[in-house]
Amino acid sequence: MVPLPTPQQLRYLLALAEYQHFGKAAAECAVTQSTLSAGILALERQLDVGVLDRSAGKRVVFTPAGRELVVRARDALAALESVVEAADAARAPMSGPVRLGVIPTIGSFLLPQLMPALRAAFPRLRLFLREDTTPRLIEQLHANRLDLVILALPCACAGAETLPVLRDPFLAALPPWHPLAGRDEISVQALAAERLLLLEEGHCMRDHALSACGFARGDGPAEPVDGFAATSLHTLVHMVAGGLGITLIPRLAAQAGLTAGADVVLRPIVGANASRTIGLAWRPNTPRAADYRALAPILGEAAQGRRGSGDLTTAEAEHYGAEGGRHDSDDQHKPA
Repeated sequence: MVPLPTPQQLRYLLALAEYQHFGKAAAECAVTQSTLSAGILALERQLDVGVLDRSAGKRVVFTPAGRELVVRARDALAALESVVEAADAARAPMSGPVRLGVIPTIGSFLLPQLMPALRAAFPRLRLFLREDTTPRLIEQLHANRLDLVILALPCACAGAETLPVLRDPFLAALPPWHPLAGRDEISVQALAAERLLLLEEGHCMRDHALSACGFARGDGPAEPVDGFAATSLHTLVHMVAGGLGITLIPRLAAQAGLTAGADVVLRPIVGANASRTIGLAWRPNTPRAADYRALAPILGEAAQGRRGSGDLTTAEAEHYGAEGGRHDSDDQHKPA
């Protein structure tokens, strides 16, 4: 019988391929650097093939055969993990560990409601959370470091199975003195003439905001002010309060109090599809797909706060505006 590599050896190989550094790879695998090095050397001897180019000195350089083994190792570990997933799914729905990723523009506003609901519905579920941008989460999903991702659709998540859960409308955030702040609703056409503040590149909500307004990437109104782009929705809100421009924020964030204490008002946007879709993504063919689909109604209830999913009414917009610090006088808040 041909001796097969162990799962641990494959994990060493994948960690080294990802970090390109023995020390960092060892830390990721929770072993010493000498242990990881010995594991890679044992793998080479066992397979009778060179994985690393030792002539490269201290740099980690894979041989052509080594690069091929990395691809095969990733597939092999995925297959082994699917065996464990199948066993977990057979014991009880939504039990055991689930590594959940979530994007920043959803996580902090949704998780406080979602976590208690999940604990109540699935008491045997053990969640391990990671917050990151969509591209990084999808990369970790395909690398079998995450099981499930909560994100905004559409997304660049080729190879992953996605499930739309609910629509999350955008609201226009403006300074109280802004001419558009006096309207009950703001059209997409009116936004086209404004300076739209955005998150920095890498955040999917940047593209969703542009799409909601009918802008293409790089359009003039969507360029960051003075070359500055925000790293969080909280920063965007304070930029708006400072009179630097206007922005779009998801209703989910508004309901969670994003603008509380900030001198901004929020207004519904009409025209086109000014919203994003919150959904789930997982690896295709996972045995736990039915479990992940069972999360959809719970996620939807948590996101909506058990409210309807329709657009904000004028009364709701006024309510959010008051929470955001709206004042009756226009001129006293206008910057010099």
